[in-house]
Amino acid sequence: MKKNILILMPSMFIGGAERSLIGLLDSIDYTKYNIDLFLNRHEGEFLNLIPKKVNLLPQIDAYTNFDRPIKDVLFSKNFKYGIARLKAKVDMRKNIKLGNEHNVWSSLQFISNRLTPLLPNIDKEYDLAINFLGISDVLGQKVKAKKKLAWIHTDYTKLVPNKKLDMDTYSKVDYVVTVSKDCENQLLSVYPMLEDKSLVVENILSEKFIKEQANEKIIDDKFDINNDQIKLVSIGRFTDAKNFDNVPQICKYILEKGINVKWYIIGFGGDETLIKQKIKEFDMEQHVVILGKKENTYPYIKACDIYVQPSRYEGKAVAVREAQILNKSVVITNFETSKSQLKDGFDGVIVPMDNEGCAEGICNLIKDKKLQHKLIENTKITDYTNKQELEKIYALLEG
Repeated sequence: MKKNILILMPSMFIGGAERSLIGLLDSIDYTKYNIDLFLNRHEGEFLNLIPKKVNLLPQIDAYTNFDRPIKDVLFSKNFKYGIARLKAKVDMRKNIKLGNEHNVWSSLQFISNRLTPLLPNIDKEYDLAINFLGISDVLGQKVKAKKKLAWIHTDYTKLVPNKKLDMDTYSKVDYVVTVSKDCENQLLSVYPMLEDKSLVVENILSEKFIKEQANEKIIDDKFDINNDQIKLVSIGRFTDAKNFDNVPQICKYILEKGINVKWYIIGFGGDETLIKQKIKEFDMEQHVVILGKKENTYPYIKACDIYVQPSRYEGKAVAVREAQILNKSVVITNFETSKSQLKDGFDGVIVPMDNEGCAEGICNLIKDKKLQHKLIENTKITDYTNKQELEKIYALLEG
């Protein structure tokens, strides 16, 4: 008899976690497992990539109130949800007044803490339920499952969580998954009491899908595939974590060393205005190009000379793995979990975080054709799909 798995996800907008989820869904053995996918919102560019064998559950409108503007919630006469959102806002302000650190993650915690108890339950009992991204309160409070698994995709030391709310959330789940050993270490440095619940499951990617998508022709006036400049590509949400605001200065340092590059940034997010300001400040309009949101990023990776991930912090960057699957030379900065991302000098290069050091590291790789060849050849003999990681999920179900 097939086992039943539920996966919870906010939406399917473009992002690394979303791409990782598609890889997971593409790789599951559907002869043994039924998959229900519940999205808070049936929105996002990756909706059409959900495999047909996945049962996408109907949207429950109450769940859209997590990220709707408070005004919209109130104007739609969802008063109890609107009041919950207002109470969460008061909670945030109290938290700040108490002198506690506060960021996006803790904001989401306060919203979830007030809103989740009011939401309807997700009907049906499951053998395993997974919260794949974000706060896991719905998993803990609104889902019936024999085993519950909360998934974390980032360096937990950078999240600034409200620890009381976190411990209440994680007390209601059986396992907490991180995407690398380094990420697990970071989580346990914050919450050592979670060691018995902790499990590492690497991002699962579909090599076949990535390579097929990479063959799509680029039709984009901003991306000049035929010029003789060295093409650098970076992908990610425009947030502080990705460090794209420093790309213009890094690029300027590279140009000052006599190397003609063009750096393309693919993504979207709140830091876009800041990145544009920095492009103008360093006079990089001809060398740093924001391509914006792209549903299919793989042709751009395939067309670049070097893929660069200049992040301040990461869990495990999916785009780096995708670039390696496409046999590209990869450069990443030495963020805390960088050593779990690649083997320095084997299938990529780790460079300093500071702008000048990062620029020098990129220049050194550009000049060293022998090293580039070595990195590329080593990506060809390495399996980055991590399909064996599924066995860890299956073991939870069968154990």
